[in-house]
Amino acid sequence: MRLTPMRYKDYIWPHNPATYSITYERQVAVHKVPFGRHCMQDLGMGCRIMRGQGEFAGNGAYDAFKQLATVFYDGGPGLLIHPLWQISNAYFTSLKLEQEPLPDYVRYSFEFRERYDGYREELTAAAGGLLPQSSGTGQKMVCTVVSGDTLWGIAKRYNVAMEDLLRVNPGIKNPNLIRVGDKVVIPC
Repeated sequence: MRLTPMRYKDYIWPHNPATYSITYERQVAVHKVPFGRHCMQDLGMGCRIMRGQGEFAGNGAYDAFKQLATVFYDGGPGLLIHPLWQISNAYFTSLKLEQEPLPDYVRYSFEFRERYDGYREELTAAAGGLLPQSSGTGQKMVCTVVSGDTLWGIAKRYNVAMEDLLRVNPGIKNPNLIRVGDKVVIPC
């Protein structure tokens, strides 16, 4: 089975990395109590960590690695699109050259950490909706999903970055799964 290429921001892997892993973490605090006992407090989910290893081979292998390194140096979060994982807004947190680079072969490893933007919504709900809401210009348009629509297509149709579309639609947990009749807010 041929998978679509992995993408991050505007970088598209020439071929997918060889290995992938996802780590889900739950933060737990352990408190010591008298007489050798302890109690535990669930502090909630941590960020997903996506790791992998890959290689560039053939003419220009080191140039391909340098292009990936340029994306790493760019900083800030971006959309990580993997052919099997859920799309996520993530930081590129690690890029490691695994052996001495050769002109025609480079082996590397990488790590992405998912960014979570739901804190404001959780705080707003906890405060009974009393926190002020800001949305840049304050203007929004709403698009109703019709048969054949994809979130990528909607973003392209309205000339909006996918990252911005996901930011103003926190209820869309999986951008690959929208249904006919769903309402999508379009930032203006």
